[in-house]
Amino acid sequence: MRQIFTIAAGVFIGLIAGGFAVQAVDPAAYELTFKAAMKDKKIPGAAYAIIEMGEPLKTGVYGTRAKGKNLPVTTDTVFRLASVSKTFSSSLTAMLIVEGQLSLETKVSPFVPAFQLKKKGHAAKVTLRHLLSHTVGLTPNAYDNMIEDGWGLPKILPRFIRLSPVCAPGACYGYQNIAFSLVKPIVESTSENSFETLIEQRILSPLGMKNASIGLDGYLAKTDRAEPHVNTRRGWYKTKVKPNYYRLSPAAGVNASISDMVKWVEGYLGWYPEVLSPGVIDLVTEKRIRTRRELYKRQWRPYLEDAHYGLGWRIYDFGDHEIVMHAGGVAGFRSIVSFSKEFGIGFVILMNAESRVIDDLTAQFWDTQFKQSTKKSANSAG
Repeated sequence: MRQIFTIAAGVFIGLIAGGFAVQAVDPAAYELTFKAAMKDKKIPGAAYAIIEMGEPLKTGVYGTRAKGKNLPVTTDTVFRLASVSKTFSSSLTAMLIVEGQLSLETKVSPFVPAFQLKKKGHAAKVTLRHLLSHTVGLTPNAYDNMIEDGWGLPKILPRFIRLSPVCAPGACYGYQNIAFSLVKPIVESTSENSFETLIEQRILSPLGMKNASIGLDGYLAKTDRAEPHVNTRRGWYKTKVKPNYYRLSPAAGVNASISDMVKWVEGYLGWYPEVLSPGVIDLVTEKRIRTRRELYKRQWRPYLEDAHYGLGWRIYDFGDHEIVMHAGGVAGFRSIVSFSKEFGIGFVILMNAESRVIDDLTAQFWDTQFKQSTKKSANSAG
């Protein structure tokens, strides 16, 4: 099985630019690798992009938007990004911080008074920094089960007072969706516009992400959209979109196509500084808290030396190199966005199915990338 996911020899071709080895990808070779993996796992539909030095070196699509129908995936097909949405929310918040409208030390309680915890005074110490880095001090995924059961935030928030923190704010990592989404009223305090409108005005529109949106209505408004699929004993089965996590728009509300995600990665590779300034990029990709559990994930374990969370982004020490990335998963969809500042390269996959093949392909893409770059650098030095 593993050889299906190994990028074929000769996929990467070394170039020299700016004093270091930049790796170009043979489009035909990678296309075969990607499609072989999708076919092996019978994934209904998917899309990927390889971005080099701010340009889309290769975008590719596979399969159908809805199993059983002749609706081919295109580069404009919209997928749910799930938790990759956190990269957009943290970026918007960082813009406001860089502009002086907010601070990482802005307290949450004045904006969300209903958010209280069992330990007296704990919630009053929680800041924007803690929300965006998942260091509020809660057990992971607190009350996500209630979101999955269809509860709304007004009903859930008063129940946080029943939870005892596991550490002081900032002292430990515990991944959150509900707590992360509390950035919304704080961001909205800086403008007359809604959080969703600000995402559109400050990020999606300026970057030219023409298919992207935030919220269920935005997803449903697109004719060219991928439908979700779940795995059953009889294989992948098309299901209905669940609205639950759309209620947490900062954590899981963004929709986008692979052509949109090329623009997103280009922004983080420095090609749109008027939208994503160096100050914003540095702020959100700074290592804030170690995430040791990431080191034990099967697909990533062979490659990682260390792992951290920044603000809405993960930072992986991949051998001697570093990648910035985030994954997302919600019923019927998976997504991963990743990039290397060192090499100016990005890699994205979107799927309308929940499968770990997305992690295999991403981890092995970067493994091959860094091995080839090391080899080319050694040959150049010799």
